[in-house]
Amino acid sequence: MNEKVDHRVPVLIVGGSLVGLSASLFLGRLGVEHLLVEKHADTSVHPRGRGNNVRTMELFRTAGVESQIREAASVLADNHGILQAGSLTGDDQEWLFKEIDPGGGLARFSPAGWCLCSQNDLEPVLVRCARDLGGDLRFSTELVSFDQDADGVTAVLKDRSSGERSTVRADYLIAADGPRSPVRERLGIGLSGAGDLFHNVSVTFRSRQLADVVGDRRFIVCYLTGEDADGALLPVDNHEQWVFHLPWQPDRGETLDDFTDDRCVAHIRRATGAPDLDVEITGKAPWHAAERVADRYASGRVFLAGDSVHEMSPTGAFGSNTGIQDAHNLTWKLAAVLNGSAGAGLLKTYEAERRPVAEATSRRASSRSAEHSHPGYAPVPGPAGGKQGGLLPVALGYRYPRGAVVGADPEQPVVPDGMRLAGDPGSRAPHLWVSRYGVRRSTLDLYERSFVLLTDVGEEAWRSAAKRVTDRLSVPLDVYAVGAGAGADLVTEGGTDWAEAHGTTAAGAVLVRPDGFVAWRAPAGVTDHEAVLAEVLGTLLSRP
Repeated sequence: MNEKVDHRVPVLIVGGSLVGLSASLFLGRLGVEHLLVEKHADTSVHPRGRGNNVRTMELFRTAGVESQIREAASVLADNHGILQAGSLTGDDQEWLFKEIDPGGGLARFSPAGWCLCSQNDLEPVLVRCARDLGGDLRFSTELVSFDQDADGVTAVLKDRSSGERSTVRADYLIAADGPRSPVRERLGIGLSGAGDLFHNVSVTFRSRQLADVVGDRRFIVCYLTGEDADGALLPVDNHEQWVFHLPWQPDRGETLDDFTDDRCVAHIRRATGAPDLDVEITGKAPWHAAERVADRYASGRVFLAGDSVHEMSPTGAFGSNTGIQDAHNLTWKLAAVLNGSAGAGLLKTYEAERRPVAEATSRRASSRSAEHSHPGYAPVPGPAGGKQGGLLPVALGYRYPRGAVVGADPEQPVVPDGMRLAGDPGSRAPHLWVSRYGVRRSTLDLYERSFVLLTDVGEEAWRSAAKRVTDRLSVPLDVYAVGAGAGADLVTEGGTDWAEAHGTTAAGAVLVRPDGFVAWRAPAGVTDHEAVLAEVLGTLLSRP
């Protein structure tokens, strides 16, 4: 490489929307220097991508930003259900569900909860927090070209304000550059799946009278199914700011120019059943729903995340959440390789783990669109797949049968039919409330910067072995003695048997990855604790 380099950085992120910004936040938390470039001048101004599921909020909780996100989302904190109606003024109305967590059952599984925070409100929080952690975030900056070799990636960037070009040398590149990803196309990576599902035009509008029409129905979205005016209504502030998704048929020759203000106003009035409604159109943005997954998630030192590797129907808000979780999976692995605790082989597990999740989730999203009769979506005729169960197994219960795990069942489904978080390798570790130095915490709060080994308070052999192994391998590993007795690092609540909750015994141990997934579970009866633990860590981290 003879080209002059203006800047060197371990990780270059291309794309500054939700996934790229989350990658920046996670890398910052792990102390990894990075540069993020985004071609647009600022964050999103259109209210979209609002559903942040429980797993995403767990990640934001661990990253220390959950409270700031909930504050940004406070205006919609009381919106929960999904309503389907012929209009807002008629009798043809049905709640598909009225509460996202009826009975509060989610608390058994997680210390976090769902959060309705639109992209235009969430992204500024991520920008601020990522910069506070030292992230170099540059908007109005475009990736012009890139090349890679065995040692890194050389990228040419352009400042879109000044036209000035610069060259950056990075160890790795993360492309979070959207569904039409130039990086993916440059790499020649194809896509598989059902393809385009439907097209909508998202219209923002102002209406003071609509709040009276809606009344006390605090929905996340209302699917309006009138024969001549279907669409989806979403509140922005429950007061006067709203969004309406109008079906768009480009395959029938419709263009965006056909969606005049007058047409949109008339459609919204018919759909809501309020013919004299005051409607002031404030913006329009086309969007396309599709079911596609990239054939590969990486090429050499370039990794793809978010919409650049998967598109899915918006029903269930799976797309952005899957992308944010892509970023979290990838960033801890990059950090481990960059700090020398893992071999480069660990990065191959990113695709092995995340691609099956995207395939399973995108299928569930399409099925959910059919169940909800999403306006504009006409499923391809064929055998009915049956109702696909609840959101929680998709959002929180997914598993990694293959990847950086030892002892996982490779035949288990990626997305189970029900919820089981019982310490199985490849699943998200169980949530238990514990006290540490008198402070109440979830066990999930422990998992971020290193592997964690949980052992029983009376089991010294594992803790001694862990110290010897970490000294020998130079691998960061936090070890916690768990129990109710004296000497416990983590004191369990209410007589909880931590070992039983994790599917082992007091003589066993559980190894949890930095992303909160169980990497390995030790049974009872191990004789050489040090040898077993060293072998497992070496396998997980691709160490010789």
